[in-house]
Amino acid sequence: MNGLIELIYNFFQGMGVPAALLPLLPFLTVMAVVYALLFLITRFLVRKKVIHMKTASFYMFVSVWVFGFLLFTLGPMVFSFYISFTQWEVVSDPVWAGTDNYRMLFKDTMFYKSLAVTFYYTLVSVPLQVVLSFGIALLMNLKLRGIYVFRTVYYLPTLVQGVAQMVLFIWIFNPNVGLINSVLRFAGIHGPAWLSDPHWSMPAIILMSLWTVGGNMIIYLAGLSDIPQSLYEQAEIDGATVLRRLWHVTLPQISPILFFNAVTSMIGAFQTFTQGFLVNGGPDNSLLFYAYYLYQPGCCRLFVCCLLTRQPSPGFWPLAVLSPSRPGSARSRCRSADASTGTAAASPEWSRCGRRPWPRPPHA
Repeated sequence: MNGLIELIYNFFQGMGVPAALLPLLPFLTVMAVVYALLFLITRFLVRKKVIHMKTASFYMFVSVWVFGFLLFTLGPMVFSFYISFTQWEVVSDPVWAGTDNYRMLFKDTMFYKSLAVTFYYTLVSVPLQVVLSFGIALLMNLKLRGIYVFRTVYYLPTLVQGVAQMVLFIWIFNPNVGLINSVLRFAGIHGPAWLSDPHWSMPAIILMSLWTVGGNMIIYLAGLSDIPQSLYEQAEIDGATVLRRLWHVTLPQISPILFFNAVTSMIGAFQTFTQGFLVNGGPDNSLLFYAYYLYQPGCCRLFVCCLLTRQPSPGFWPLAVLSPSRPGSARSRCRSADASTGTAAASPEWSRCGRRPWPRPPHA
């Protein structure tokens, strides 16, 4: 496969294609060939009346999703499961290591620390997000003048997420000039150090997670608008109070949406990475989320291997472009190569990329 990718890469490079497009061309070429073959096979089957034209059109349209799922979801999952049993330096062939990686994983105390941090964040932040967004949706569902303005105001913060959101809240939680501590200081309260204090860093991140409840609010509003008004009218005629109407009418009708938002919020909480990445795990590893724990020995070491080669394989470049770390940056300069011997020497900057490199299997 690498030989085919390099062949296609060199072909387009010889044609003078801009360097920015070269990493994508091998993938696009393979996909074009696959779809051309699929089209010819489908056309042949239609002519032979093996399948109907509508059936062929269905398979052609659904094949886009199928190929995307196989290439970008199922394929990487299967490959990741395979390489978890190997010792792989990216630029060399994988060496079978058996279950050594898993044994080292379960012996690593930081693994359990990352699980505890992630579960703590999930179990606290997800219920708060679900309840708060549902409460705001109930208020935004009232028939009041100018309610659309308030809906917009509550939804706008969801447009600022990821790194931008974390950078914003790093300033908000600044113990000296931050907005929260400034307000507390004005009220005569000495605010905590927030992200610099292991006891307050997680509550700060949980509070920050409520910034994006507007997304769930919109989904709740769509569900609330679909509830028939006749149900509320009948309950009101029967003498049901507001709380009883909420419990016996609103919640049962909107329960599928509650479940959907709870599941998606839980998935997002388990995938939390940026919050731990930008503060390097937080004080005393209090923000060492599981995704960031995986990044430390995995992706960071990946770019160390890339830097130790003079010219990485063209198939590796798309991965380098899409990764949060860039070759040549301060974070990626974790090790330096000895020009005379071509060997890797340990660098003090390794600690900036992760707290420690992943250990090798005993026999490697």
